[in-house]
Amino acid sequence: MAYQIKKAAVLGSGVMGSGIAAHLANIGIPVLLLDIVPKNSTEQEEAKGLTLEDQQVRNKFAATALEKLLKQKPAPLAAKQNLSLIEVGNFEDDLEKLKDVDWIIEVIVENLDIKKSLYEKIDAVRTPGTIISSNTSGISIEAMAEGRSEDFQKHFLGTHFFNPPRYLKLLEVIPTAKTDESVLNFMLQFGEDRLGKGVVVAKDTPNFIANRIGTYGLLITLREMEKRGYSIGEVDSVTGTLIGRPKSATFRTLDVVGLDTFMHVAKNAYYKTEGEEKEVFELPPFMKKMIDNGWLGAKSKQGFYLKEGKEILELDPETFEYGPTKKLKTPSIEMAKQQKGLANKVKALVYAKDRTGEILWSILSPTLRYSADLIGEIADDIVAIDNAMKWGFGWQQGPFEVWDAIGIAKSVERMKEEDAAIPAFIQNMLDNGVESFYKEEDGDLYFYDGEGYKLVSINEKAIDLKRYKKKHGVIKKNSGASLVDLGDGIALLEFHSQSNAIGLDIIQMINFAIDEVEKNFKGLVIGNQGKNFCVGANLAMILMEAQDDNIFELDYTIKAFQNAMMKIKYSRKPVVAAPFQMTLGGGAEVCLPAAHIQASMETYMGLVEVGVGLIPGGGGNVNLYTKHLKGLPNGVQVDYQYVANKVFETIAMAKVSTSAEEAKENNFLDFADGISVNPDHLIYDAKQAALALYEAGYTPPKKEKIPVTGDSGYATMLLGAEGMHLSGYISDHDLKIAKKLAFVLSGGKVPYGTLVDEQYMLDLEREAFLSLIQEPKSQQRMQHMLLKGKPLRN
Repeated sequence: MAYQIKKAAVLGSGVMGSGIAAHLANIGIPVLLLDIVPKNSTEQEEAKGLTLEDQQVRNKFAATALEKLLKQKPAPLAAKQNLSLIEVGNFEDDLEKLKDVDWIIEVIVENLDIKKSLYEKIDAVRTPGTIISSNTSGISIEAMAEGRSEDFQKHFLGTHFFNPPRYLKLLEVIPTAKTDESVLNFMLQFGEDRLGKGVVVAKDTPNFIANRIGTYGLLITLREMEKRGYSIGEVDSVTGTLIGRPKSATFRTLDVVGLDTFMHVAKNAYYKTEGEEKEVFELPPFMKKMIDNGWLGAKSKQGFYLKEGKEILELDPETFEYGPTKKLKTPSIEMAKQQKGLANKVKALVYAKDRTGEILWSILSPTLRYSADLIGEIADDIVAIDNAMKWGFGWQQGPFEVWDAIGIAKSVERMKEEDAAIPAFIQNMLDNGVESFYKEEDGDLYFYDGEGYKLVSINEKAIDLKRYKKKHGVIKKNSGASLVDLGDGIALLEFHSQSNAIGLDIIQMINFAIDEVEKNFKGLVIGNQGKNFCVGANLAMILMEAQDDNIFELDYTIKAFQNAMMKIKYSRKPVVAAPFQMTLGGGAEVCLPAAHIQASMETYMGLVEVGVGLIPGGGGNVNLYTKHLKGLPNGVQVDYQYVANKVFETIAMAKVSTSAEEAKENNFLDFADGISVNPDHLIYDAKQAALALYEAGYTPPKKEKIPVTGDSGYATMLLGAEGMHLSGYISDHDLKIAKKLAFVLSGGKVPYGTLVDEQYMLDLEREAFLSLIQEPKSQQRMQHMLLKGKPLRN
């Protein structure tokens, strides 16, 4: 049977349920969000003459959840208008509507009897063939399906999202013995392709994969901290980014999750495990006391940490008093920082003979052994376990990748010296002379499955550039970028300078790439797989040149950047930009002239140069202005002033979109540009877009004159800025920048409606950029940004 999900229903409108509904709305799927009918009406409702018979009161829980979606941070909705795709209702009046949906997701209270009672009602109204799933984090999926109709059981499985559903990549899919294979296969593909998730198949065991190992690892950390006399801050200073874990490390993570939520997950494993394992899942007494005190973390503004003014204090678990946050400072930390690559850093730290090595070894050794003991019990293979930990807990390396990094043979030798029990899977490996979980051959990745190495199967849409280049090589590279043959006649220009900042090396490669593609390829994709697409031009280089008064050099560089952007715009072959995450300043300027933008859903795009005392210098002003004009319907009389004002406001306020959808609202993307929900598929999607443009007979845009607002437009734009200056909202220097920006966008001293050349606008932009860069206050802003990472208001 071919399944399709055109409409879904989410049952339960708590934080998780409403978050899942929001994520479905983000990808364009209409959702029915239902919850229980309140037992009583409030005094306020009664004062309005409302009773429990009124729909407004009966749908209150789901309706209130929608209101909260607009206020939550980080925002669950990619664009506020997505809310219109969510319809609210309740379990008593609206269950009949479930017959019209293709997927029903249950996200109600974690109580087996209540869930089973709801499933009985669903079974009576659903259309046969409708997929039903539970987002439970701990109740047995098999137990929930008991007693239901055969069709219900065939179409039932667990789909465990991680919170917040829009941002966290992991989706654990848990089939039962009776789940139809076609349903499981469909959900795996739908989860990856439409929901944009990293999907793993988990077994129906307590807490599935990520929460089972993640909770165990966190509780081992608490136990070892107490046993060895480390402070909360000391542990956090070495269990975060230093070892490839999230910045929030251990205790900040617990504060964010909430100690009450964590207790619930730990209890679930505690009641369903035995022996030594069970003991680990028992919360330490000091943590129970914190929960009794209501010190639950961020939600109660007090947990392992407490913020007092600007100072963050840490809890002493013995005295229950807060004091200054401590950090570990040991020789191994400094040594690790000198190492290249995460694997070498972790290895240096774990085996260090100091307090950092001691705590990290004491945490990692039991966690790695525990993960190996669970192979086959919680998942079929090590790949699913590693991926679950990376996608659900934000680890850069899963447990078996960490074990490879520190060396299996060396670590097992030490474990045996300490009388630790070695998992059978590991002993077996070593007995067979196998000393690594993973191996790479010709750009393909293989994993050990207990008998031999098997190829890690990867969706063809998930192109891993690092491995792809090992397999296929590069056409040309320099320090800032590489040109790669993506196959099928499409080339890829990959940035790889520090932070992907744009300098002359990248500009040179853009020019080379366009020439090469025009001769030998069908199209070009500009994309990469760094942390961010591109955070802008090389600010340090620009500041250095400005401080040395090398204005001639800067003029040359800015002109070269502008010319490269025009080369992208007028390339005879289609150029597709594939932005994701931070796409700021010069990064946005690279995208604006492209024939098509294929953006990741999480693309934060903006021209932010004002924050460092400048205005865009690489054609950003003119390209954003013309993109606005292009988006207006044909035959409608255009108010150029309205367009100029909008662009002026976007650049002057350094507006950055909070999603690709919002970038559409800000006109960085237009109606024809695409959005990829799964970031791993972005390069593939961009390649397909380039091919489609070529096959459709792509021709570059014609060079046309640009209508501007001139003198009167300049005056209008300045009015608002001067008003803000008089009110004290912006400084003298802000006003100076605003004047320069208004002059560029208005096209200078010409009458309203004058048609000017694109090059004329680019020259105005370059002159304004160069004059601002010589201003001491702009240089102070640039220096402050480089040193502190945030804008200076001077």
